[in-house]
Amino acid sequence: MNIGYIGLGVMGGAIAQRLQLTHSLSVFDLNQHAVTALVANGACAVESPAELARCCDVVMLCVPRSANVREIIFGANGLLEGLIPGNIVIDQTSGDPAETRKMAAELAAHGISMVDAPVSGGAAGAAAGTIAIMVGGADDVVTKVQPVLEAISPNIFHCGDIGSGQVLKLVNNTISTCNRFALLEGLALGVKNGLSLDKMSDVLNNGGARSRSSELLLPAMVRGETSAIFALALMLKDLNLANELAHESGVPLHFGQMARGMLQTAANAFGPEANLDDIVDLVAQQAGVTFKS
Repeated sequence: MNIGYIGLGVMGGAIAQRLQLTHSLSVFDLNQHAVTALVANGACAVESPAELARCCDVVMLCVPRSANVREIIFGANGLLEGLIPGNIVIDQTSGDPAETRKMAAELAAHGISMVDAPVSGGAAGAAAGTIAIMVGGADDVVTKVQPVLEAISPNIFHCGDIGSGQVLKLVNNTISTCNRFALLEGLALGVKNGLSLDKMSDVLNNGGARSRSSELLLPAMVRGETSAIFALALMLKDLNLANELAHESGVPLHFGQMARGMLQTAANAFGPEANLDDIVDLVAQQAGVTFKS
């Protein structure tokens, strides 16, 4: 099975490197430095998505938005120019489930299958082979790509039909963002009343308030480090999508709406290049505290 990967950013690059441990890859990205890093480990660089499609049975994508996925598939020199019936597209983008379903239907008209398979666990988890992969797609297609996904991580969860993986990714990111803000506001309250970050880290991570955020973000704050490299704008995009889905589904999503608003406030304050960890500074400023160990 010949595999191609498009989108070699922080997450896509880590996944592609993981795949290289067991598979030969053809790769494409507008960032030539990212391509060079994969080529140094044996990947084959191509000049366009269409060229990549011509030499691959399975094409995987991890790009910022579903609009980017559509352009890569259906735009000039796009995948559709090189794909043939029986090929499979695996979209690992944290995207719009409704748009993904539309693209899957358009590809199906050409005899091409599509699966959505976003991930959670960060680039470090991708490199270690421990990330969770949330898969949406027809049973027979998911079975065909199972060996490819297993090369990334054994933690594969078939969530349902096409788009289901992306729905769960939006749920995941909504919950994790709410957890981050709840943790930071609690820490601000503690600091304001004389508690240290390291003491709160010890107690919270051994009690009922323990969460993924307390286990990763809080220790990083104690050390004065960044917990992860993830664009704030991309998390805001996911919370926007989650809130749109909630509106369409009749789900109030009270906390999710507040988290979305706080992310928007941070994006306005820190600009388009902000990292997700910059919300630490937002909460500190609003509370009038400084987070120092």
